[in-house]
Order: sequence, then C-alpha cells, then structure tokens
Amino acid sequence: MKQVVIAFGLLITALLILFGVAKFYSIGHETSGDFWIGAFSLLFLVIGILLSRKLFAKTIVVNHQQPVAINHDQLLQSGISKREAEILLLIHEGLSNQQIADKLFVSENTIKKHISNIFQKLQVERRTEAIKKALELSIIK
Repeated sequence: MKQVVIAFGLLITALLILFGVAKFYSIGHETSGDFWIGAFSLLFLVIGILLSRKLFAKTIVVNHQQPVAINHDQLLQSGISKREAEILLLIHEGLSNQQIADKLFVSENTIKKHISNIFQKLQVERRTEAIKKALELSIIK
C-alpha cells in the first residue's frame, strides 16, 4: 500500500511539473492548453497502465500439503472403527455433517452418531479437538 501511495504521489508531482513547463512553453508559442492537457493525459494513462501491471500483478500461492491418511496400527489401539476413522478424515477436510453423509451415502443422523462415538472414544467435545487429538495420537497422519 505504501508503494502505491508513493508511486501516485510521484506521478502527481511529475504532472504538476509538466504543466508548469507547458505553461512557460505556451507563453512564447501559439500552442493551446488543450493540446498539453491531452498530451499529458495520454502520457499518464500509459504510465498508469504500466504501473498497475507491476504493482497489482497477481501472485499465486500453491500450498503443497501431504494427503492425510489413516494409521491402522494406532487405529486399533484407540478403539476407533474404520468407518469412524473415515469420518474423522472427512471432518479434517472441513466437511459438514450433511456433506459427509452425502459423500458416504448415509443419513446425517448416522454421521452424528459416529461423530458422537468419536468424541466419546477420544474424550473430546468439539470437532477441532477431535482432529487435534487424532493427530497427536497419530490416528491420522
């Protein structure tokens, strides 16, 4: 943001200087002010386009995350079923209960029951706590 303010401040300063030069130049010549206004407008239009391309260039951030998987050894020790682990992975992806139900072709009430069982087995009360605990216990990796 600071760069944009400085750039436009410099552009305005340059414009004022050019108008001053044009005023002194037009005193001795028969050139009208409309010509200079048009010339400077075109000049600053081109400068503005070039600056906007540089200052507002889109940057794409690619975040390479390793896919989350189930650790079957820890799964057996924790007492969580494979289906509950699958639901835990979908919770980790950020899906809602209805989205999970649609993806697994079951009812939303079934998903709620599985989530309740997961909470009970992991001894947590919230989805975020369940994910955190599953990561700590290496149930999902």
